[in-house]
Amino acid sequence: MWETSARLLKLLSLLQARRDWSGADLAVRLDVSERTVRRDVERLRDLGYPVHASRGTDGGYRLGAGAAMPPLLLDDDEAVAVVVGLRTAARSPVTGIEEASVRALAKLDQVLPPRLRQRVGAVADYTVPIPPDAPAPAIEPAVLTTLASACRDRERVRFDYRAHAGTATVRTVEPYRLVTWGRKWYLVGWDTERGDWRTFRVDRIEPRTPTGPRFAPRELPEGGNLAAYVARGVSGAGFRFRAQVTVYAPAEVIADRINPAVGVVEAVDERTCVLSCGADSVDTLAVYLGLLDADFEVATPAELVARLGVLAARYHRAVRGRVSS
Repeated sequence: MWETSARLLKLLSLLQARRDWSGADLAVRLDVSERTVRRDVERLRDLGYPVHASRGTDGGYRLGAGAAMPPLLLDDDEAVAVVVGLRTAARSPVTGIEEASVRALAKLDQVLPPRLRQRVGAVADYTVPIPPDAPAPAIEPAVLTTLASACRDRERVRFDYRAHAGTATVRTVEPYRLVTWGRKWYLVGWDTERGDWRTFRVDRIEPRTPTGPRFAPRELPEGGNLAAYVARGVSGAGFRFRAQVTVYAPAEVIADRINPAVGVVEAVDERTCVLSCGADSVDTLAVYLGLLDADFEVATPAELVARLGVLAARYHRAVRGRVSS
């Protein structure tokens, strides 16, 4: 039999782990009677935990949201995951989240047992972050939460959207997912006026409230792989030049050699793939292709084809007479 305080902690852990519990299931897990479960639920309510109960054959218990954030119970792996996530968030482009992450880290550091502090310290000591090529655009947390809530509740959103060229439009969208890619946030949704799927940069969105009405879910593009859908759309977006290259190597090999924020790889067969990538100069594209360490054939753009011809002649002159043909 659990002592009362230990049993309350166990009950709270169970309620946090699953959305709904029947009284009978909780009684079995705690090895007590359902009457004792009801008394323990009342004790949790007295401590400020909003435990909702429903009657009938399908009745049970659910831990709801209250007016204030109650203490949470985390197992070892969850605690490590939260600390690592907060340290990552401390470098986040989301406005204001850095300071909040540091405050939360300080609170966790006070209560972490030594064994977990060692695990977290090992991750920090042996991880070297690569500085971004450019600062990430700032995002207001309220925008993220508004869009995430609309995705969860399947409610349409209207927002002012600033395109890459600077033009502003008002969009009505059925939101489905938020995707992070290359230190930027994107919203994937169905544009009701254009009748098609669209990807929107979150830092260019200014939501109009309230949200609604509700919408019925649609079949997602890319078979539901929205990360691949965003990657395909943004890997060359905003770049001056976009290249389509046939590479004579397996797709999985080339995918390991190209930054996914730069290009998207599609398999043609077991030995051939197509690389779609973008850059602001053809010289940069030429560097990307040189790093593939595989034979390739460029379809577009014509500027890249011409530049590769110049570079090929230059490299040939550099080794002329020093290598056998």
